[in-house]
Amino acid sequence: MRISQYAIELAFTITTLALAAASVPQITVTDVADEDSNCHDIASSDACRSATDLESGAECVWCECAAVPSLCVTADEAKGLPAGVFNCDATASRVASPVISSQLAEDVAARSTKNTADAAHGLRGAFGTADAVDPKITSSRTYNFGARTVGHVGGEVDKSFCDADSSGKSYSGYVDLSGSAFDVDESKNYFYWFFESRSEDPSKDPLILWLTGGPGCSSTLALLTENGPCSVNAEGTGTVPNPYSWTEHANVIWLDQPAGVGYSYGTTNDKNEEMVGEDAYYFLQTFFQQYPQYAKMRLFIVGESYGGHYAPAIAHRTWLGNKGLKDGLIHINLAGLGIGNGLTDPHIQYGYYAEMAYNNSHGIKTVSEAVYEEMKSATPLCLQMIQTCNNLKTDFVCQSAQTYCGAFITSPYYASGLNPYDIRKECGDAALCYDFSNVEKFLNLDSTRDALHVTSESDSTWVTCNNDVNRQFAGDWMLDYAPFVADLANDGIRVMIYAGDCDFICNYMGNKAWALDLEWNHKEEFNAEDDKEFLDGGLVRVFQSFVFLQVYEAGHMVPSDQPEFSLAMIKEFMKDDIEVFV
Repeated sequence: MRISQYAIELAFTITTLALAAASVPQITVTDVADEDSNCHDIASSDACRSATDLESGAECVWCECAAVPSLCVTADEAKGLPAGVFNCDATASRVASPVISSQLAEDVAARSTKNTADAAHGLRGAFGTADAVDPKITSSRTYNFGARTVGHVGGEVDKSFCDADSSGKSYSGYVDLSGSAFDVDESKNYFYWFFESRSEDPSKDPLILWLTGGPGCSSTLALLTENGPCSVNAEGTGTVPNPYSWTEHANVIWLDQPAGVGYSYGTTNDKNEEMVGEDAYYFLQTFFQQYPQYAKMRLFIVGESYGGHYAPAIAHRTWLGNKGLKDGLIHINLAGLGIGNGLTDPHIQYGYYAEMAYNNSHGIKTVSEAVYEEMKSATPLCLQMIQTCNNLKTDFVCQSAQTYCGAFITSPYYASGLNPYDIRKECGDAALCYDFSNVEKFLNLDSTRDALHVTSESDSTWVTCNNDVNRQFAGDWMLDYAPFVADLANDGIRVMIYAGDCDFICNYMGNKAWALDLEWNHKEEFNAEDDKEFLDGGLVRVFQSFVFLQVYEAGHMVPSDQPEFSLAMIKEFMKDDIEVFV
């Protein structure tokens, strides 16, 4: 069985869920209020109490907490903070709630320290460095999209490097996304690796954009460990074919994003899905300008793990782009959205961690009954804090939700020593439960970088996941992207949510719950459908082209744990019929 990628990815953020209690979030603040300040920029209680919010003109209110960072907010925002956690100034129009107990604060700090150590264990390792070489660039072009100019460098990849027996072409390279709606001075260069399908006529097959989560983890690792046309041999010196590659039925782009991930490089300031969606949209525009033969293909955007944030955001931005198409831009034939063991609606999904830990379909008690009860009792406050995060959408509040929920909802599972991506397995001593050293060795070879047109500007050692990028998204983690899915489904875009039933961290219970809770035009009809067996490998519920699939005997990485089934699953989802899985 091939080991897969996303053992690393969610761990970087899940293990940092509790870090804020041990250290103040990395947000630029000021201790002195001035006429240019707003409430969220103020770090001290005295300055907050004397300030007025610049944007709204509202009074600033100091909300104190012992267990997570205290914060300065407007009076209206203070009303929405969870009672029992924050003690806000009496100037707020509600009665101040008691400060959370000092014992709880100590518990959070203690659990945070353990998680920090776990994260450090996962990151350590001596990966050899490789001097970047200047590859032979076969293509270098610039495209102008109104106010934004992007460029492309790259070229064809020799077939002997990966998937030698296929007649389809392979390309890799960079899209330069310098200048954007957020910062015209930024520099971002996104690396991609593309393969045509293995079929006799790839032009008749759809196109998949694959997105790894993390945030901060490389899609190139997924290519080489999950659903790509080749995997890396044990020695890390070459590749071997993967008979269950998704390129059996589709043309596929594996994209390293945002900047700083994998071979991608440049300004690493992306911190939310608006920025991710914007950059990925212009990546697609440039890709189709560079390779117009693929521009009319039906496009399916699929994300795994934190890709449950990425994929809906990118698909939604693409959908909006099609609705208001500007001169010079291409209409993208968006056909479907796929989410595999994803985090999409935290407010729903965090309600199912305790049950997955103790009452899962495999009958595995991963925690004691006492710990299970503790997780259950902590869940209501966790969900309240997540809801407050989505109401206020400020980094302070969202990081506080991350901190509390991580310390009391997910950390108890980590203490069990079990693999959070597969409840059937021990974690062991490998970094974050999985060993990817052969892949890291292979992708840092000079010969590999040369073959993939990796530029000399990408001079750092390739790593599975970039923890700096991960931390940038701390305020994004608890945000709900299910409404984007509803918009797409209401407009006839196919949606498939699939989840291996042995995964704890993005478990099938929570994923099915948000799929059933989703407010879309055919919610009632979808919820009334029965779950049915699909190829003896899982349970599927479908109405028209909206699908939820529980995959048997698979953990967090379905294409790795059930490669043959996952290939059949994606083929069925993409088939050129009005209805699927029927």
